[in-house]
Amino acid sequence: MFAIYKKEMRSYFTTPLGYAFLAVFLAVSGFIFAISTLQSQTADVSGYFQIMIFGYIVIVPLLTMRSFSEERRTRTEQLLLTSPVSITSMIMAKFLAAFSMFAGTVLISCLYYLPLFLYSGDTLPNVGKAFGCLIAMLLIGMCFIAVGIFVSTLTESVVTACVGTMAILLVFAAAGMFNSLIDAYIIRAVLNWISVYARYINFTYGIFDIAATVYYLSITAVFLFLSVRIYERRRYA
Repeated sequence: MFAIYKKEMRSYFTTPLGYAFLAVFLAVSGFIFAISTLQSQTADVSGYFQIMIFGYIVIVPLLTMRSFSEERRTRTEQLLLTSPVSITSMIMAKFLAAFSMFAGTVLISCLYYLPLFLYSGDTLPNVGKAFGCLIAMLLIGMCFIAVGIFVSTLTESVVTACVGTMAILLVFAAAGMFNSLIDAYIIRAVLNWISVYARYINFTYGIFDIAATVYYLSITAVFLFLSVRIYERRRYA
């Protein structure tokens, strides 16, 4: 497992993919941070994180689209399937590599907070709220990466994996936003239940929402499990 993890981490920095992800992530997050905090002259970063949830819809697929699609396209998939590593370990290694890259980039973007502490005067940022939002972003990113890994196992086309992941993430992120347009309570309840955005709101108040955390971890586990099942069928087909 560790060998596959190292291989994946190395590939991020020996190919343009890792640098492209870093550049896009920092450019998008920097722009959103500037307009949501600095330009608005506020030390509250919850708005920045709320917008970044939708930024992840575009950014995260760049990180996951090649995870298994590239293996199938280049016919190196058989090496993985015949290696003395379990399918679960293989999936987890690729997932952890993508999450390590994501989490590292998120932590680098925390440097954006420095101007808020240096130039915000008496209205210093709420550290507890900012930390809660940061934890929520890591959980949401984990969830989105698992979805991307799953979609990547379904196709050998990198573009299809990218677009398919974006479509699923858009559903997860925007589901609860249409509640005001729907009269049926059951449908509203279902949309609110699957909405990543709706479950994030408590974190913006500095509240660590255990139910939301369990939800994010559960979605991550479900999509990783589905990825394992797909490759188990492929190995023994």
